[in-house]
Amino acid sequence: MVVTMALLSALLRTARMARNTSRLAAGLPADEEVLLDAPDHRLGPVLVAAATGEFAPAADLLATTRKSAEWENRDRYAMRLAAFARSRDEWLCRWQADDPHDPDVLLVKAELALRRGWESPARVELLREIGPLIMSAAEADPNDPVPWRIALDHARGTNAGHTAFERLWAQAVRRSPHHYGCHVAALQYLSAAWYGSHTECFDFAEPAAQDALPGSLVQALPVRAAFAYLTEGGGPGVPRERLDAAADLAISVSASYAAADPWPAEVRNLLTYVLVRLERWQDALEQLRLIGPYVTSFPWARVSDDPLGQYLELRDGVRLEVASELPLREQAPRRVRWNGHGGLVRPADH
Repeated sequence: MVVTMALLSALLRTARMARNTSRLAAGLPADEEVLLDAPDHRLGPVLVAAATGEFAPAADLLATTRKSAEWENRDRYAMRLAAFARSRDEWLCRWQADDPHDPDVLLVKAELALRRGWESPARVELLREIGPLIMSAAEADPNDPVPWRIALDHARGTNAGHTAFERLWAQAVRRSPHHYGCHVAALQYLSAAWYGSHTECFDFAEPAAQDALPGSLVQALPVRAAFAYLTEGGGPGVPRERLDAAADLAISVSASYAAADPWPAEVRNLLTYVLVRLERWQDALEQLRLIGPYVTSFPWARVSDDPLGQYLELRDGVRLEVASELPLREQAPRRVRWNGHGGLVRPADH
């Protein structure tokens, strides 16, 4: 009887999956419409120009972010430009030759040097050599917090102690108390994989989220702590309630942005990963709909050499899980009729 019931349960699950999976595709873009790390409308033309060797559009974009104190955009654009220059840097070399003291070119050069150092087997030695370059970028515009985010990442890679890290952190928050990139860099330093613990991660992320400005992605910082816990083994356990609370907070942040908005895309991708690990399938499906076509390499590149393929495979898996939990058929509405005395009679009424 036990085997029979188990088989029946499996058959019903399969039937529910087959019936419901296709209709759960509503609101999800087709596989061929999904994009990996798609640039926004400002960065796209800049990358096209850089591919032809032109640096002026990049210089104009970063100058605009600096002069208008768009620190979050500035950080993102600097990282994307440095990533592009990792394989094609002719435009960056021309820019530096044209204006070697430009704060914007110094910022991209510092980020590029940081990336190259991190990717080298001789990481610590190479990163220590670029310290002066990072400080030059910081001195070029004393108001800019982005070089201090680079300095925080640099400190993690050079085995800097907590005292040195705290000095850099003080410089960063003095310039922008709620800068998301600096908070992420600090959280990584405090992670169990580096110089802290899972508890330190959460103890840093939760107050930062509470103090964050409305709509700030810093409010989603605890879900990054949850991600670190779920992907970095070892250390004391974190209660499930704390993980769910981090996910719930990130869900509320995600809900404050429009669907298919590229700005919160990375947070939504990260949140989806955490929700899947927590087996919160319905919540994960909702985030997949909100992501739309904007897939980000992080976090999927952390678990696969094919981040886009990993995302699409996971998306199908989430739909199957949700489908298996839905009823095999919709409940038919219960028929009602007047009883002749001003009331309604339902089938169970006598």
